[in-house]
Amino acid sequence: MVHPTITAGGERLRQRRFIGVMLAAPFLAAGAAVTLVTSSLGAAVTIAAIFAAFGFCWFAALLVAASGRMALAGQAALVLGGLALGTAIFAAGGPASPVALLALALPFETWWIGGSRRAVYWGALSALGAVLLQPFAGSLPPLAPAGIAAWHWLLPLAWASTLIPRLNSLRNPAGTQPASLAGDRLEDIIDAVVLRLGRHGEVLDASAKARTILRLQPELLFGTGLFERIHLADRVDYLSALADMRDGAAMRRIDLRIRLPRDGSAAADNFQPFRLQLMRGEQQDAFTLLLSENDDVAALREELAAANETAAEAEVAKGRFLAVVSHELRTPLNAIIGFSDMLLHEMFGPFKDPRQKEYVSLVRDSGQHLLGVVSSILDVSRIEAGAYSTEPEPFRFVEAVDMCRSMMRLQAEAKNIGLAAQIAPDAGEINADRRAVQQILINLVSNAIKFTPDGGNVVVGAKRVGSRLHFWVSDTGIGIAEEDFANLGKPFMQIQNDYTRRFEGTGLGLSLVKGLVALHDGTMSIESMPGEGTTVTISLPVNGPKGHSRDKDSGVLAIPAVKTKGHAKGDRNGSLRKTA
Repeated sequence: MVHPTITAGGERLRQRRFIGVMLAAPFLAAGAAVTLVTSSLGAAVTIAAIFAAFGFCWFAALLVAASGRMALAGQAALVLGGLALGTAIFAAGGPASPVALLALALPFETWWIGGSRRAVYWGALSALGAVLLQPFAGSLPPLAPAGIAAWHWLLPLAWASTLIPRLNSLRNPAGTQPASLAGDRLEDIIDAVVLRLGRHGEVLDASAKARTILRLQPELLFGTGLFERIHLADRVDYLSALADMRDGAAMRRIDLRIRLPRDGSAAADNFQPFRLQLMRGEQQDAFTLLLSENDDVAALREELAAANETAAEAEVAKGRFLAVVSHELRTPLNAIIGFSDMLLHEMFGPFKDPRQKEYVSLVRDSGQHLLGVVSSILDVSRIEAGAYSTEPEPFRFVEAVDMCRSMMRLQAEAKNIGLAAQIAPDAGEINADRRAVQQILINLVSNAIKFTPDGGNVVVGAKRVGSRLHFWVSDTGIGIAEEDFANLGKPFMQIQNDYTRRFEGTGLGLSLVKGLVALHDGTMSIESMPGEGTTVTISLPVNGPKGHSRDKDSGVLAIPAVKTKGHAKGDRNGSLRKTA
């Protein structure tokens, strides 16, 4: 109950003893009032005297505990103690009564609390005043002395019984507070909280540095207070270290997180990293615990926070850059494409040279290609930033396939590639973003045609499996080598080998497909065998995604490590499969 601001060992001991005496003294006063006052003044006055004794003494104890100031309360207690002693001696029959032996109580109690000759002097002076006032006490009506009785010995004997435990503590002062004194000395050497733990981990004592390091009063750590503030994930390590100490280990060190008082931030919990060191104490069933701040982890957390802030700023800057660049590129590209179309249709007269029309056609095709690249970059950026919104609607999946085939037919015919569809009758409708599904099909079919040699085949298939629609695009192209699987789906990455290096493209197609599939709560898998072809399979929920907007933390689905699926004979160049 000592005030937390009292850190000096001697002053804390004096205030602790004063509070203890003030809490126990009313019980002795109540016994004296019952035996001495009731006979002359009646039960009502006796009860009033008892309540007054309890009220004053406990108020003085609480005042010292709350303020940490003992001077005024100690002086008032000494004066009123002298008056109470004088009254008790007079009511018991005068100095000849055994109650007069209680005059020894005042100098002893003042010495017990103050621990100095000056305190004993003031206690003796107060007791002497109580004895000298006996001749004048008879003039205070209606107080009347009672006859001396043998049972009056009970009062001094009751007080004398309180001396036994206190004298034992004086014989072994080191046993009263070994941990606190040792802890105070250890505090002066290291910057850590020193705690004394019992065999089962209960905190018996904590040093004053808990106020500065943990921002907690030491008393809040007593018992299970420390354990309750340890992070749940770190409690197993803490209990394991205690078990090792009980089994005879000399020392254990662990890193853990401790919940501190909130620092004014909006965080629900304020867990900070600390380093704990358990050592065996002087007593066999007690351990000494040193708790210090883990500066290494704190520094890493600051660096991580700074890195995250820098990355967030870079992400915002990248998004703004792509938005500005896309806008600035789209405006002139639309003009180039539009005027090229007008020239190709010879709206202002025929070309004099056939090569002029050919060159204009190349300008238009290049503009459309560049516009497609800009649109893909912007779409991928929006998906990664969580700003790509979808508008699910029911539509027949075969309609999206027909639209894709009509758009890609000329490209397939130019390479003499067969473009077929295998749509099961039960494919039916799907609730999804029509534009996104069409974009998925166009990107997959475009890639299939690009990487399929002349005379090959590309097939678009679909079937319904339960509550999901599975559709795929397969080709008889060059396939994908095992070492190239790691780069699949990464923006601006293409599979690189001597054959495919001749194909144009930014590598955004598959990355965009992955993002659009993730927006619909779908999955994607890729099966490929070098030289035999590739099959990309998409699975989407028929009833649409759970939410119409992507969770910002979900991100674009990543393709896990490659899984090799060899032939029955263990051919290392067997088909490869990836799922995302």
